[in-house]
Amino acid sequence: MPEAVPPLTPQRHGGRLVDRFQRIYRVDRILRARRTAIPVTRLAEQVPCGRATIYRILDEMQDCLGAPIVREHAGVRYNPDAVQRYELPGLWLNPSEIAALLALESLLERIEPGFLAQELAPLRDRLSALMARQEMGADELTRRVRILGLAHRRTGPHFPICAEALVARRRLRVRYRGRSRDAVSEREISPQRLVHYRDNWYLDAWCHASDGLRTFSLDRIEQATVLTRPKARAVSEKRLDAELATAYGILSGPAPHTAVLRFTAERARWVADERWHPEQRGEWQADGSYELRVPYGDPRELIGDVLRHGADIEVQAPAALRTQVERCLREAVAVYQS
Repeated sequence: MPEAVPPLTPQRHGGRLVDRFQRIYRVDRILRARRTAIPVTRLAEQVPCGRATIYRILDEMQDCLGAPIVREHAGVRYNPDAVQRYELPGLWLNPSEIAALLALESLLERIEPGFLAQELAPLRDRLSALMARQEMGADELTRRVRILGLAHRRTGPHFPICAEALVARRRLRVRYRGRSRDAVSEREISPQRLVHYRDNWYLDAWCHASDGLRTFSLDRIEQATVLTRPKARAVSEKRLDAELATAYGILSGPAPHTAVLRFTAERARWVADERWHPEQRGEWQADGSYELRVPYGDPRELIGDVLRHGADIEVQAPAALRTQVERCLREAVAVYQS
């Protein structure tokens, strides 16, 4: 079935209806969504505009823009053999799509200042001009979107280099200071993907020294150099997900264990709507509490999330995880008692 085009509500910007630009865009979408001809009167109602205006739009699309319009007694349609190869020339977006792209560019700038700034600058200028033409205010939406960073670590100067190597499929030689042992190592890696997780950036890469997939925190890369040869090793998405996306949080490895967590009725009103893991299972209990089952391998990050809920959570299984959480709580209490 062809995609349905929702009805268009007439918009007024400065006391005028949507302009010719929007009408052409609208006619194109309507014709693409149909396999049969649409009567001109019905097309005029959906745009909306008068019959004379519709005929002028159709003439302009056909004569100036090369649209594959077929005119029949029943109405107008696109030639199905030609429409797959036809696109409106230039940048044809409606106001909501323009606003969405501007908001996305603004959010990206706030998440990682300077990332793709030079590449996106021409697009932003063009979108802003289109928004100004629509009298919608280019920065109104982006000014009213607020992003609060929690525990954000400074990414460092090597984000653009890592992104360049990732896109160009080049290897990197990096000097990396691991956080767990605070030790420096020289590595040659093949970048696979950038990951923005809990307000910080990570690089999934194939480490040629370790001969395996590793995740590197970008703020711990002290030096990075793009290598011209050999090319980066390619790792399939399926393998990346299997080794790096099944464990709990940013930690890699398989997830052979399942944590059974019980939340109080009060805390459950928040937790029941949260996503802790792609394969989690949640169930409300008769007393109003909430049971959440979460796969995990390395328990360190999971334990941290459990501890932040204090007395509103209880680890019911497995026993080893329960013991580890209990030990952490006892050590925390000992700090305050001392």
